[in-house]
Amino acid sequence: MARPSLFPIVAAVFALIVVSGAANTFTVKFSWAGIPACGKTSPEFHLSAVPPGTKRLRFEMHDLNVPAFHHGGSTVTFTGDTVKQGAIRYIGPCPPGGEHHRYRWTVEALDDAGKTLAATSATATFPP
Repeated sequence: MARPSLFPIVAAVFALIVVSGAANTFTVKFSWAGIPACGKTSPEFHLSAVPPGTKRLRFEMHDLNVPAFHHGGSTVTFTGDTVKQGAIRYIGPCPPGGEHHRYRWTVEALDDAGKTLAATSATATFPP
């Protein structure tokens, strides 16, 4: 008598674990739409699955086309899943005329002691 295959059961359990884990992954989204070039107005950020115990969020931006240029960032108090436009202090995107640069925002979720609980990033081209 043939033994039943365990593959469908194992595959179903693995899929459940992957989907469950994906739903709990700290993420950030943003758009450059409406953000002026060479300014200091940060975009609005939308966060999901912020880790429990998060008290502050540390933001930092990097130009992937000019990695040596430091755009900076700042730390804000965590008050919810949206960080309003203009809340982050930094040097805004300012690629030379006619060029498009890719910028990456990295966000760290920090606890009361400043320990990093999780980190995430998002990248977008400017100008949009």
